[in-house]
Amino acid sequence: MKSNKIIIGTRGSILALAQAEKVKEMLIKKYDELRSMENFCEIEGFEKKSPLEIELKVIVTKGDKDLRDFTKIKGTTQKDLFVKEIEKEMLENKIDLAVHSLKDMPQNTPEGLLNACFPMREDNRDVLVSKNGKKLKELDENSVIGTGSIRREKELLNLRNDVKIKAIRGNIHTRLKKLDDGEYDAIVLAAAGLKRVGLENRITEYFDTDSFMPAPGQGILCIQCRENDNKIRHLLKIINDDEVTIMCKAEREFSKIFDGGCHTPIGCSSVIEGNTLKLKGMFNDNGIRIFKEVEGNRENPKETAQKLAEEIKKEEMKNEKR
Repeated sequence: MKSNKIIIGTRGSILALAQAEKVKEMLIKKYDELRSMENFCEIEGFEKKSPLEIELKVIVTKGDKDLRDFTKIKGTTQKDLFVKEIEKEMLENKIDLAVHSLKDMPQNTPEGLLNACFPMREDNRDVLVSKNGKKLKELDENSVIGTGSIRREKELLNLRNDVKIKAIRGNIHTRLKKLDDGEYDAIVLAAAGLKRVGLENRITEYFDTDSFMPAPGQGILCIQCRENDNKIRHLLKIINDDEVTIMCKAEREFSKIFDGGCHTPIGCSSVIEGNTLKLKGMFNDNGIRIFKEVEGNRENPKETAQKLAEEIKKEEMKNEKR
């Protein structure tokens, strides 16, 4: 029986809801555009004459409930904290798809699920938000900067080794409140998140990706569904972005090679120019920052990522011999 009703699973944070609403909006708009065309072939399982009916279902994850420092939460990784409960509901057929930030996704996808669609990429840079409007180079010595990422910590100290790093947890609004309440002099956040919730005006400084490398996949939305759900997989094709998918494959492969979790000091960023994929990567080797960039054919993103990793590992070996 055909049905145009879809349930999207999402966390309940303002950012997660904004991302889920964006995907809902994209699906409805694109589906309406397609079904208005005379030559539109019906998508399997959907009634062409009717619009999509999309409902959001909020799912509370372990990471939403446990706000301790990530290093103190045993039996899981930081990236597992925000997806497991959502994936469980999908496997139990309680939701049809889920919207995630790609950078928060574990490398291994549970059996039966598929990262099926990468519809858009927002600005992938990290940014500084300071209490007094000072940029990083203007902050006083011993200023306290908040971040929960070892990568961001290493990049900050590479640029300013006279500041103090203090762990921070919580959603965007929680972190901004801690900054405004005086717990920190500045905090580092993803530009994408601030822009998606309409808080771009809080940004003090954008970090250049060469000197402050973002997390692999930062700014990319990932839509997950059941692997055997051909109906949803066909629907998601209408909003998938081919270039973003290529970037995703390259950056995820680079992360996989270095076993990149949130406790691994690596970063990666890519751009596509014509048929060329340009990939930059960073690895902090016990305080020594290694930065490399390579180019490859856009049709071979994983090979380009492997090439980048090889260049970094060569430099790492040189450092070990010194």
